[in-house]
Amino acid sequence: MAVNDDDGTTSTSQPFMVAVCTCRRSRAYPWCDTSHCRRTVLPVDASGRATADAKAGGTT
Repeated sequence: MAVNDDDGTTSTSQPFMVAVCTCRRSRAYPWCDTSHCRRTVLPVDASGRATADAKAGGTT
């Protein structure tokens, strides 16, 4: 499989089945390495600080 990136580079993969990364967190971009699963997004207020809900363990 070959993927043409925005900057014109072409990435190729030999496995028959691959996952293409759409979150851009992958260390193997443009191929997905499930890095998006390791990141938890916590709610923040307008100042960028964690909200009381996030401090109590809540996630969004």
